[in-house]
Amino acid sequence: MKFQTGKLDSLALRMKEIIRNSDYQYENIIFLCIGSDRSIGDSLGPLVGTMLKEHQVPYRVYGTLEKPVHAFNLEETLKEINKQYKKPLIFSVDACLGEQNQVGEVLLKEGPLVPGKALKKVLPEVGDFHIVGMVNYLDPLPTMQFLNDTRLYTVMNLAKRIVKMIMQASE
Repeated sequence: MKFQTGKLDSLALRMKEIIRNSDYQYENIIFLCIGSDRSIGDSLGPLVGTMLKEHQVPYRVYGTLEKPVHAFNLEETLKEINKQYKKPLIFSVDACLGEQNQVGEVLLKEGPLVPGKALKKVLPEVGDFHIVGMVNYLDPLPTMQFLNDTRLYTVMNLAKRIVKMIMQASE
């Protein structure tokens, strides 16, 4: 399932259906926002988490600018979540690199996210569903170069759109 720029209403509707059909209470629905504020391209997750908390979304949120969830604490965070909640519904949120014509797109997909894949990191898969924002594209240059050369404007716009989608889904 892939929706392109400008179709956030469709994504919000799909997310609302997923949540409604899951029969989960709000406190057992988690948004796990992955990334680091030390790289503009990788800051999408913590920005989304921070904005969700500022908007007082009714769900649990892990991963903010203050307390990011990243490669070094992801496993520990997952253990904490699994200790606190019995089989929660997890939506993971992360930045993604793709093709040049995909930059700015938001995707909602069923199944777990594989964080750090573009950087060839081996991290646990996370989430029942995942939301990714295409922050930049891949090229022959080293992948980390593209995360560092990502425009903050692109990341902020993606974060705002993802938060709007999640807020619409919670109405």
